[in-house]
Amino acid sequence: MSTYRNLGLFLVLSALWGSAFVAIKAGLAAFPPVLFAALRYDVAGVVMLGYAAVRADNPCPRGRDEWATVAVGAALMIAAYHAFLFVGEQGTTSAAAAVIVSLSPVLTTVFARGLLPDERLSAVGVVGILLGLVGVVAVAQPDPATLLSSETLPQLLVFAAALSFALGSVLTTYIDAGVEIETMEAWSMLGGAGLMHLVSLGLGESFAAITWSPTALWSLAYLSVGASAVGFLVYFDLLERLGPVEINLVSYVAPLFAAVTGFLLLEEVVDAWTAAGFCCIFVGFVLIKRRALRREIPRLRAALAGGDGRRRERR
Repeated sequence: MSTYRNLGLFLVLSALWGSAFVAIKAGLAAFPPVLFAALRYDVAGVVMLGYAAVRADNPCPRGRDEWATVAVGAALMIAAYHAFLFVGEQGTTSAAAAVIVSLSPVLTTVFARGLLPDERLSAVGVVGILLGLVGVVAVAQPDPATLLSSETLPQLLVFAAALSFALGSVLTTYIDAGVEIETMEAWSMLGGAGLMHLVSLGLGESFAAITWSPTALWSLAYLSVGASAVGFLVYFDLLERLGPVEINLVSYVAPLFAAVTGFLLLEEVVDAWTAAGFCCIFVGFVLIKRRALRREIPRLRAALAGGDGRRRERR
């Protein structure tokens, strides 16, 4: 049963995070983009704080390093990532946004190379990074003559979102404060929501601009409770059972769900360039993480077969 449980949860997480791009796209017709992202994490942050209070040994960060970790998470992984993503999705499809965001694990390696001395990048790894960038170019198809046009700028903003998340991931590892992940996520969500409210005010967005409708309500509820709260609960469970390398693979299954749900609900069509870009990014990830994947495959099989193999190993 554990085999089906872990596989089922992995697919559930991929579906939740993949279809989130569609919910964002649908909700953007009713909400100003940055205010929309802020409201999402108002709700999700409160839910996650309640979860941290029950699950974490220390539900509140302690000391300068732990608060620094939360600050990085709030500024880069929540506020910058979602502000860029929500604004960028106004001008691109759900599937294209999901594919560009799937570059985050590749970009994480780039930043880790400069900030984490234990990280080494071989020639094959460099090829992997270049393939990832080729994938983004294939999706965005930028024209140098109109680089900041209404057609190209949204993809660049989504790329900026992926950069922000990758840099935030590496910086939180660099600080290495040891803060529990549930605590870090909860306080980062709340802090990121506060930062996005400030950005929203600076952009002149207001609650009066919201067009309340059934679509607006379901998209906000789905993103806050489904994709964020439930999604991260599933993420924490799988992180414990399968480990971080396998969890990275969610980034490469989520675009498939984004493409399917985008087609079914919004009639978005995935073109050949988006599909080719996805393939390039995925192959790039495999090249960069080939050694880690090779090490983790036996553990993954054990976890899928026994469910608690990784937990016994940690003890």
